[in-house]
Amino acid sequence: MKIAVCIKQVPTREWQPRLADDRSWIREQDVSYEMNEPDAYALEEALRLREKHGGEVVVCSAGPARVAQVIREALARGADRALHVEADVLGAADAFVIADALAPAMKEEQFDLVLTGLQSDDQGHAQMGVVLAERLGIPHSTIIMEVQADPSAGSGHGGLRIKRELEGGWFQWIAMPLPALLTIQSGINQLRYATLKGIMAAKKKEIRKVALPDGLAPAQAIVGLAFPTKSKQTQMISGPPADAAKELVRRLREEARAL
Repeated sequence: MKIAVCIKQVPTREWQPRLADDRSWIREQDVSYEMNEPDAYALEEALRLREKHGGEVVVCSAGPARVAQVIREALARGADRALHVEADVLGAADAFVIADALAPAMKEEQFDLVLTGLQSDDQGHAQMGVVLAERLGIPHSTIIMEVQADPSAGSGHGGLRIKRELEGGWFQWIAMPLPALLTIQSGINQLRYATLKGIMAAKKKEIRKVALPDGLAPAQAIVGLAFPTKSKQTQMISGPPADAAKELVRRLREEARAL
């Protein structure tokens, strides 16, 4: 099974962000970066599928040269090789631009399965995987909690039996043909970390650089960013204790939506 895993480099969660002068994005000059956590779970799921069914795992990423940091980390964890669409303009690009940047090179590879994280830790739109599936012309499913591959199912490529997370604590099992794209929910598995042997092996693994396709144009724009403001307001409820308790419950239910 030939599996692609899309990974993104995002600012570390411990870093205190500073906004750019135009407030359209963060100041990138003093940011430290890490692998997007949902993508790490997608990578781990791909490695487990390869261990069970054979094949290879190819890491795909679009972004500036600094993205090589997380690509090497993915290779050290066990991915076989990587594909990198390198361009500075992709640093804060929207989901449509990233999907359009990756799709041509990924089509050439003819992957059986494409895995992405459910969403990114920085923008959190949960759109890229779905848009990429449309660009690749393959079926997709989202919020995946379990993947069971059946190489004998379907025609040629085989099939999948997958578990989706729904609302209200419900789950859904569905069958899918291959090729397909799945967006993986965090917590689906236990992450592995790079060993010294893996880090040394990653230095010899291929990272194929791909040029940015012509004609890409943003589909979305960040109008402005702002830090959340902290505020508090004290309200006194007067009257007899029984009446005050009823009024408190009403406010918690209807105004604060806490009940």
